[in-house]
Amino acid sequence: MRGVGTPRTAPPVVSPLTGEPIKRADAERLAGVLKAIADPARLRLLSLIQSSPEGEASVTDLTAPLGLSQPTVSHHLRILTEAGLLEREKRGVWAYYRLVPSAIAAIADLLTPPRKRATRKTR
Repeated sequence: MRGVGTPRTAPPVVSPLTGEPIKRADAERLAGVLKAIADPARLRLLSLIQSSPEGEASVTDLTAPLGLSQPTVSHHLRILTEAGLLEREKRGVWAYYRLVPSAIAAIADLLTPPRKRATRKTR
């Protein structure tokens, strides 16, 4: 999970589903990342960015599909970026966002019980 999220929001290395109690600090970090995802507009943003032909999008690409104002979309993108789920690249006056695949995969692994994880990787 290294490099995913900020020190405050980086998901823990130990899954809460491994049978071991999760440490308080790790639970707080994981909750922060899950809180960033647990908003319908943010889930749609992740989906829209991931499904875009270039795998990236700017705020102007996202406002119409979401039906939200530019400041609101920018706010949601900032939260997802701070959680380590998106990367932001500034090009001139525009900023482009793309998913951090390792962050999404790490969240999925944390929430997948170990037996299911082993089965999924062998397929």
